[in-house]
Amino acid sequence: MHRSTTRILTTHTGSLPRPPELVELYVRKGRGELVDQELTEAGLAAMHDSVRRQRDAGIDVGNNGEQQREAFFLYVRNRMSGFGGAWNRPTRGDVDKYPAYKAALAREAAGSVSVSVREQIPTAIGEIRYLDRAAVEQECTDFQAALTALGNPFVEPFLTAPSPGIVAAALRNDYYPDESAYLHALGEALRVEYEAIVAHGFVLQLDCPDLAMERHFSYQDRPVPDFLGFVDRVVRTINAALVNIPRDRVRLHVCWGNYEGPHDCDIELAEIMPIIRGLNVGGFVLPFANPRHAHEYKVLKTFPLDQDQVIVAGVIDSVTNFVEHPEVVADRLERVAEVVGDPTRVLAGTDCGFDTSAGMRRVASDVVWAKLAAMSEGARIASGRLF
Repeated sequence: MHRSTTRILTTHTGSLPRPPELVELYVRKGRGELVDQELTEAGLAAMHDSVRRQRDAGIDVGNNGEQQREAFFLYVRNRMSGFGGAWNRPTRGDVDKYPAYKAALAREAAGSVSVSVREQIPTAIGEIRYLDRAAVEQECTDFQAALTALGNPFVEPFLTAPSPGIVAAALRNDYYPDESAYLHALGEALRVEYEAIVAHGFVLQLDCPDLAMERHFSYQDRPVPDFLGFVDRVVRTINAALVNIPRDRVRLHVCWGNYEGPHDCDIELAEIMPIIRGLNVGGFVLPFANPRHAHEYKVLKTFPLDQDQVIVAGVIDSVTNFVEHPEVVADRLERVAEVVGDPTRVLAGTDCGFDTSAGMRRVASDVVWAKLAAMSEGARIASGRLF
């Protein structure tokens, strides 16, 4: 995994705006319509465009924008056995706390064309196994072809995959005797995907909102120690799934949910950091731009990362249409670099993805690219001061 050797490198968290026609196809597929050929063609075209736009915005460590997936974790139902049926996840604790906000969310959702990661999603009803590597192999091959066509525009490419924990929390267990058995099965299945991504030469980013968000989601009515026990079990499952992958080829994203909301039920980073530091990864992708967690870069001083680990600092908010001023970005990067003590271990990133499930983005697509360009300019300014 590249460090910021001579300047602050830029990256993002994975999902980028999908064109409306691609979103519509994912929604139609979710209804059971036969659109596979159209979806394949539209996803491929959108992926090529996403890579080009990242290059133009000055992204150094880029990906495929997750264009060929309907959502950051929901796509696994198409690559694994054992999922079926449907259920609705309960609402988050901070949503229920504010009825007027909850009503506004419902009105907004009613008028959107999008793929839901909460309503009518499958459950585990049989043995979980990774069925066929063909889909992940094709995704990797397509991405490499796009990189080659554009002259390999990135310093380093990455691809994302979900944590066993977010899949276990979202896709309810109706088959295995307990959570531990379900997590183990998911870890073994996802291990196939993790290893395939790294084998293609890409950095693997694990998306693990479960390590923070599930406190005010599936564990909202239980004591904090119960949630921390879940975090510990997920960490051990991830480490087992990464056993064949060098840790410097993996970075891990943790967040409290990619939505504009109160977030006043979020667990503090300091409470989970002692556990997640045990992850065998080469870097962490953490949100430090949003107003609820912007102060938590200081936690890196109390719980420092290992000297061989990098921090991708979220300096761009992924749920507002404000375009951050480059000087604001630079200031945020300098604060993180000061706490870490080594600017070569700091990369500029976003708090979360911009379209974590198709059509659910909060930021207009043209604003997204302006925000990423502002991040690149801010990283350039910070580099001039830090190097």
